[in-house]
Amino acid sequence: MLFNSYVFIIVFLPIVLLGFHLIGQKGHHRVVIGWLVSTSLFFYGWWNPAYLGLVVVSIVFNYAIGHSLGKRQSVIILTFGIVVNLFFLGYFKYANFFIDNFNILFHRSVHLDQVVLPLAISFFTFQQITYLVDANRQLTKEYNFFHYCLFVTFFPQLIAGPIVHQKEMLPQFINKKIYKLKASHLSVGITIFVLGLFKKVVFADNIAMYANPVFEAAENEVILTFFEAWVGALAYSFQLYFDFSGYSDMAIGLARMFGVHLPINFYSPYKANSIIEFWRRWHITLARFLRDYLYIPLGGNRKGNTRRYIALIITMLLGGLWHGAGWTFIIWGGMHGIFLSINHAWNSMVRKVFPRNNDESSIITKIACRLVTFVAVVIAWVMFRADSVESAMAIYSGMFGCNGISLPVLLESRLGEFGETLKMFGINYAGMFQNLFFGDGKIGIIQLFVMLIIISFSPNTYDLLGNDNPTLDLYLPITKKIYPLRWKYNPAFAVLLTLLTIGCLFGMCAPSDFLYFQF
Repeated sequence: MLFNSYVFIIVFLPIVLLGFHLIGQKGHHRVVIGWLVSTSLFFYGWWNPAYLGLVVVSIVFNYAIGHSLGKRQSVIILTFGIVVNLFFLGYFKYANFFIDNFNILFHRSVHLDQVVLPLAISFFTFQQITYLVDANRQLTKEYNFFHYCLFVTFFPQLIAGPIVHQKEMLPQFINKKIYKLKASHLSVGITIFVLGLFKKVVFADNIAMYANPVFEAAENEVILTFFEAWVGALAYSFQLYFDFSGYSDMAIGLARMFGVHLPINFYSPYKANSIIEFWRRWHITLARFLRDYLYIPLGGNRKGNTRRYIALIITMLLGGLWHGAGWTFIIWGGMHGIFLSINHAWNSMVRKVFPRNNDESSIITKIACRLVTFVAVVIAWVMFRADSVESAMAIYSGMFGCNGISLPVLLESRLGEFGETLKMFGINYAGMFQNLFFGDGKIGIIQLFVMLIIISFSPNTYDLLGNDNPTLDLYLPITKKIYPLRWKYNPAFAVLLTLLTIGCLFGMCAPSDFLYFQF
């Protein structure tokens, strides 16, 4: 069931909220938890009821292991629990990938029926691994089975995160005050949810029509020019941005309707001035998991720069593999590992040569850093999105000018003599996607430009609602700016929210999956 579908918004969500309110106001704490667990399982089973058993078995197994570790620390039991979790994740997510590569490498013909990837297995597996580790560290305080079930299955964050720790969620579920519907929680939650829905329906889904044809053309061995390749790369970068930003908002908004605060997971990553900062803003809870459970155990920054760079690259390679069973994801992770290593090396060099506060950097320096970071991220997204390494290289050939440079046809008559001069340098005005990107209305270029302005300068959802404490941002590693524009709960903003909701409902005729659902 999709957050951006009519059945969820008009049927499922109102029923769950109504049941939550009717049961909660009578003080039936356990019954409310049971209601949320059962409706969350129904939400998951809507996709494929056959995999409900997998979720239930995973919950029972990890609860039993965690309960045992809470009584007595044991590296053996912890290792056993983690190995079992990773085995099931590896089988469902990577079995076909490894078999295919084994056959290619050793010229074999081992056959394995196509394994269907259960929805959200990466997220609920990682979340339960954090629980086991915390239990072995004696950090868990609550072992109520139904609370644990809700911790794993709570539908706002079940499918695509955020990846939460038990200390962030279980104490909230223990607090009986949240089990009564409150107008303040509803108003904040609905506002965040609608803003996220607007990002998904209006921005992400519409810009996808300019990204998909380029990647499909590359997969079909169509030669792309400079302009076409960059438009496709930028369009996908914006599509993924608003898709994941929209999902993150909707998840946090849904949880807040029930009085639950989820940790922030997305904070204007394209405003980052470095790759290091980008990963403090993009998929914050995944970056935290990779840091705490991979990077630091691999040595982190405690054993010299060489060890640090190796740890970074290994961590990001595995992070790329987590996103998908394909070489494109692994290479994408490796690219970011290299980017992060270069970033840390550069910072070390700058601190030695110019031992001063980085806040004193000029505005020009900051703009240059942001531009370099953005371009590096866009280039890496090509590998992330491409169906194969070959199609990614085809797009890179266009982006780096190997196939020639073309400008929109509509500019030919407007550049005059300067346009003729450009032709002398091999710049033409042709391309297979000119009509798609730049028809009479020039909608494509306008959309790209508007989205670039929004992601670069506008406040995000949490800036707008900062006074309402919208998220559980215990781990927010950046300082939030104070914007003069704040969301207010008055008639004018109510009208605006209503208009946004109506616009979204009309735009949901054919709801599309969130991109992170495939991971």
